[in-house]
Amino acid sequence: MVREYTDADLNALVAMHRAQGFDYPFPDLRDPLFVSNLVLTDDAGAPVMAALARLTCEMYLLADPKAGTPRERYARLLELHRAGAADLRARGLDDAHAWLPPRIAKRFGRRLQRLGWLRDDAWTPYCKRLR
Repeated sequence: MVREYTDADLNALVAMHRAQGFDYPFPDLRDPLFVSNLVLTDDAGAPVMAALARLTCEMYLLADPKAGTPRERYARLLELHRAGAADLRARGLDDAHAWLPPRIAKRFGRRLQRLGWLRDDAWTPYCKRLR
C-alpha cells in the first residue's frame, strides 16, 4: 500500500536511510520544499520504502550576446548573480542548479565556479518528464 508520510514513519525512514549507507544526511521532511512524501508499506503496515520529492531550482540565464563589451556583460552577470542568490535565499531555497549546453560548458562553467558554483559529477543525474 502507498500512502502519505506521517511523523510516525520517521524512525523507520531514518533506519532505511542509515542502512543504505549513502553519504548524505537524512533530509528534514518538515521543510516545505518537500512537496510529496509517499511511503510504501508491507502487509502489516510497516514502511519498507519511501519516495520523497523536494523542489529543485533550475536556473536559466538569458543574455543578449551583443549588448555591451565582454567586461560589461560580465559585470552585469555579477550584479544579477548577487541579486538572484539573495532573492532565492529570501524565498527559502537552499540551492540552485544549472545544466549547461555542451558548447558553453567549459568556458562558462569556469565562470560559474569562480562565483562559487560546484560542478557535481559525484552523482549521475536522471530526469523523468512528467508532461
